[in-house]
Amino acid sequence: MIENPSKILVTGGAGFIGSHLCEALLAEGAEITIIDDFNDYYDPRIKEANIAGLRDRITVVKGDIRDQALVDSLFESTKFDKIFHLAARAGVRPSIADPKLYVTTNIDGTLNLLEACRKTGVKHFVFASSSSVYGVNKKVPFAEDDLIQRTISPYAATKLMGEQLCSNYSHLHGIRCVCLRFFTVFGPRQRPDLAISKFTHQIMEDKPIDQYGDGSTARDYTFIEDIISGVMAAGRYTASDFEIINLGCSAANTLSQLISGIEGILEKKATINYLPDQPGDVPLTFAEVSKAHRLLGYSPSTPLMRGLHRYVDWVNHQMIR
Repeated sequence: MIENPSKILVTGGAGFIGSHLCEALLAEGAEITIIDDFNDYYDPRIKEANIAGLRDRITVVKGDIRDQALVDSLFESTKFDKIFHLAARAGVRPSIADPKLYVTTNIDGTLNLLEACRKTGVKHFVFASSSSVYGVNKKVPFAEDDLIQRTISPYAATKLMGEQLCSNYSHLHGIRCVCLRFFTVFGPRQRPDLAISKFTHQIMEDKPIDQYGDGSTARDYTFIEDIISGVMAAGRYTASDFEIINLGCSAANTLSQLISGIEGILEKKATINYLPDQPGDVPLTFAEVSKAHRLLGYSPSTPLMRGLHRYVDWVNHQMIR
């Protein structure tokens, strides 16, 4: 039994990344509360399944971070030591269809949390940002000090604003804020709307997959365990009061390579429905991670193909169950 365990709030704790983070924090003896609204962006039963094995060890608050009264009440009832803020409306394409929802959740919700930190004296805040903030960045790989002049989706704009709010609250109120720019996270429990999950299930079920563009768009696919190692390190970081840090694999694979890799593992060819490029999708993401290595000791170790094998193994295990 650990004496005086850290009291930690994980927003979005029932999601893909959040549930993995809760497992890692529990392994270190933390006392965890999660807040998640279990919305219908995808089947809420998936989130319930993500935390089914954790429910007797964590406190689960079903609620929306846009509800300032709820957030304030939560912070008043528990003296949190650290906040890991992962809750957000995610996805580039849906943000174009409903930008107001993304602004109110990702900006107003983040502001509610930072205000609650200010009012209750929480001094460590880890914010999940996104590689989407880089937009169409012509410099490769993407580094944290690159000039960002144009985001190309409402989702990206809300994440950039979240970073700026963190900067404000760090400077004005002494809250240590570490903003982590995630690069295309994948692995067990991945959201069903993301490409690797969709492609894997559709190819397995002999359904056609949608390929936007000619297959040359590329992403820095980062395995969940590598991401969690960086997030945990950000929770321990104390060397400065504000940082923006990339968490990626520092490799870019094209969409065609991704599809080919999944086909090879499944030993099945995909039927491809070729579609035009999607507005808001960036052509390339590629992380420079030397800052993460220097400040957090971050060292990603799972290349795409190894991670895909592990993801497919997990999918097969779920199907057997």
